[in-house]
Amino acid sequence: MVSLSNLWRPEVSLAVSILSTFDDGSDQCHFGIRGGGIMPWKGAASVEGGVTIDLTLLNGIVYDEESSSMSILGGTRWGDVYQTLEPLGFAVAGGRADTVGVAGLVIGGGLSYFANQYGLACDNVLDFEVVLANGAIVNANRNRNTDLFRALKGGGNNFGIMTKVIVRAFKQGPLWGGLIGHSASTVPAQSNALLNFTSNLVNDGHAQLVTIWQHNGKSNTSFAASGLQYTLGTENAPIFEDFLDLPRTFSSLRVTDIYDLMMETAPPPGRRAIFLTLTVKNNLRVLEYIHALHNKAHVAVRGAGVQSEDWDVIIFMQPFPALLANASQEPGNANVLGLERMSGQDHLVFMLFLDWQDEADDALFYDLGYGVIDKVKAYTQDIGVDSDYIYMNYAGRDQNPLRGYGDENLEFLRAVARKYDPFGVFQRQVPGGFKISKA
Repeated sequence: MVSLSNLWRPEVSLAVSILSTFDDGSDQCHFGIRGGGIMPWKGAASVEGGVTIDLTLLNGIVYDEESSSMSILGGTRWGDVYQTLEPLGFAVAGGRADTVGVAGLVIGGGLSYFANQYGLACDNVLDFEVVLANGAIVNANRNRNTDLFRALKGGGNNFGIMTKVIVRAFKQGPLWGGLIGHSASTVPAQSNALLNFTSNLVNDGHAQLVTIWQHNGKSNTSFAASGLQYTLGTENAPIFEDFLDLPRTFSSLRVTDIYDLMMETAPPPGRRAIFLTLTVKNNLRVLEYIHALHNKAHVAVRGAGVQSEDWDVIIFMQPFPALLANASQEPGNANVLGLERMSGQDHLVFMLFLDWQDEADDALFYDLGYGVIDKVKAYTQDIGVDSDYIYMNYAGRDQNPLRGYGDENLEFLRAVARKYDPFGVFQRQVPGGFKISKA
């Protein structure tokens, strides 16, 4: 196995050591941590008036055939990972957008094409290499710093800077999948198909799916789509039957590789954007309510005198089945997400994605987004299908995913932070991310 040791990591250690010693207790020396930088809100991975530690050059990938594992440096992006592994006939449970950073996805949990087979991305980590607040470089795994190992699997950037991760790799050939388009009139049938698909995942974990409702402001049109993925590469697997029977306006279904599949849904570059999320039980009334809000939302944007010529209001709904909790509680490998609190019930992850062009519209879209989230949360509480869990990697700046892990897990995270960062450097000096001290 080719070594990735000592490549830029001492510089990260030195930087953190220097920055932490300049803190005088008044939070004057702030710094940000930038990996892939996929989170769209200001300050998530950078800082004004301080220092940004950009991990872009901390980029490297080595596959170890003997242990079937992949060593990945912290600044690497998932597109590079898949392009490296594909010729070898292997894959890992990682991100579904090429520019998403490896570190950021994993410390937030990590949905992937393979989640229903192998668990979340964080559940497939064998070892973390982390630069702590005092500059020490430590490893966390099943045998060393086991409390930190668990805390990093969903605990965000509260403990240090992840400079390398070793993840489990597995044999993987081509996938089957792509997008199929539908007219907006098919949404009721599409919603029923999503409910049935989510319930049936326990019988076929090779399947993944996301439903999409989109309104584009420039063309003033609404449409629906379904993104299908099947990791065996088999065409038209029976679990997708309800979706394949829907009338189509287009289809890109094909047998292809992971990188090609993810690039089909890559977000447009250079746009202002926000995304927000909630988790809800697998319930038809919720889907009907969310779709009604989607229709009202784009009308409200137009009525508010939006300045951007091109803008989108998009809703993504994807399964979050009960089987995901199994891998998350494996002895010695448990994460800190609190998925066991979902009582073995199938859920859906609701993601609201808004993008626009003009800075003058920032307040309009932020107010709209949080307004929709508040309405959905209130409705799901009223009918008893809500969930406290918030998927960190889709969360907005003012959401609180750590609180959704439950009191016991949150107290565990606080204890780990006190142990490995006793002076609270990553709480006081790193304002980006979701802080334990504010949960």
